[in-house]
Amino acid sequence: MNLSEALIREHHEIDAGIEEFVNELEADNVSAQPLLTALAALRRHIHLEETILFPPLRQGGLMMPVMVMLREHGELWSVMDALAVAVSAEEPDLEQLRELCGDLLARLDAHNSKEEPIIYPHAESDLPEDAAAELADFIDNGTLPGGWVCEGAR
Repeated sequence: MNLSEALIREHHEIDAGIEEFVNELEADNVSAQPLLTALAALRRHIHLEETILFPPLRQGGLMMPVMVMLREHGELWSVMDALAVAVSAEEPDLEQLRELCGDLLARLDAHNSKEEPIIYPHAESDLPEDAAAELADFIDNGTLPGGWVCEGAR
């Protein structure tokens, strides 16, 4: 498995879920499931990065880029929390949902445009073999531990 390609594929799947939700909003239809699925996938994705991918890269000379990613994860987490509350409201505010989704998608675009070319190539070249195997296994089978919160949101 090419780890970088698998991580980028997850980015695209997450974006697609949010965009599907936004498209439904344009028809004044609040179908929460695509958004909730995308948010769960994004939380899981952040977990695998922060617990498996980033630690060895941080020690291997990418301290500053990893610190930027961790800070941005905290910002993303905050928007995800706001979206989860907004979409679960008894009568969701469609304009608020549009704004929050737009904010999240813009933040993801900016984040991914740095993470994909700067961090992900090191998943192939610099991860120790055991960490690469753990990452590949988590991509295929991993789940977010209950109650886990990213470093930037603690």
